[in-house]
Amino acid sequence: TKDEEILLFRPDQNMKRFNKSNLRLVMPQFDEEFALHALKKLIEIDRDWVPNHPGTSLYIRPFMIATEAHLGVDPAKNYKFMIILSPVGSYYKEGINPVKIAVENKYVRAVSGGTGDAKTAGNYAASLLASEIAGENGYSQVLWLDGRERQYIEEVGSMNIFFKINGEVVTPELNGSILDGITRKSIIELLKHWNIPVTERRISIHEIQEAYNEGILEEVFGTGTAAVISPVGELFYNNEKLTINNGETGALSKKLYDTITGIQNGTKEDVFGWTVKL
Repeated sequence: TKDEEILLFRPDQNMKRFNKSNLRLVMPQFDEEFALHALKKLIEIDRDWVPNHPGTSLYIRPFMIATEAHLGVDPAKNYKFMIILSPVGSYYKEGINPVKIAVENKYVRAVSGGTGDAKTAGNYAASLLASEIAGENGYSQVLWLDGRERQYIEEVGSMNIFFKINGEVVTPELNGSILDGITRKSIIELLKHWNIPVTERRISIHEIQEAYNEGILEEVFGTGTAAVISPVGELFYNNEKLTINNGETGALSKKLYDTITGIQNGTKEDVFGWTVKL
């Protein structure tokens, strides 16, 4: 903050999701309260690494790996739980400016019943080839469709996704293959607080095309820990370019970004109790 205080954003929710992921991956549960205590001690030691320029933060990555000296297709018996830190700027080079995203209809990242709703490196591995191809064609990320029918929208490689259609904000419902994002959760709570209609449901790419053609697709934005809010200026699907809001950042996207980052850096009141002071 401007007073050089350090605020953590919803670390308890991140630790809960970590343990939920561990259950799916047959990895051990850990003491969330102690992990938060240890995290605070670590940041106190490394507090000089916390940047204070606008748009920057200290990115925290807790993770767990197997350390057992054995190869086999079985859960390990020994693990190491670690936390690493890194000062970061904007996740996308575009910053808060809109990004271009390609809708993927060939490759699949996850399916319901798999590990798509767990925070695990394997999900990223499954996404890399399509992301490389999208990048070669000038797109920052891939928007994934469901693995069965290849028509229902799931999430972007590193973000959950939201659509503002005729005044209503819609985001794909959690279905077992979508990550339960902490920023996603925060955005939904914030929109409800503002009395802006927000719905979690299945939404197809064809519905998005129809809304675009009818002129009622008003904004599209992604949400994630690193990007916070990332407006989407263009979607590319089946050789068709859908330009969103003239390729400009929408008013709601900007308001959400300013509010969340304001709460995170202490310039806006945290009425939700989301931040934890070090």
